[in-house]
Amino acid sequence: MQTAAEKGRRVLSAGALLGEAREVEIHHGDAVYRLRLTKAGKLILTK
Repeated sequence: MQTAAEKGRRVLSAGALLGEAREVEIHHGDAVYRLRLTKAGKLILTK
């Protein structure tokens, strides 16, 4: 089975996206999404 990188997808760790923050904004077109790390260590993406 191929990994995501082998399939040509860009692979990032959550730590690379969040750094020291618990939440980041992702702008896509006119929409703004929030990627949040919960206290339980899960990721939630909301619009």
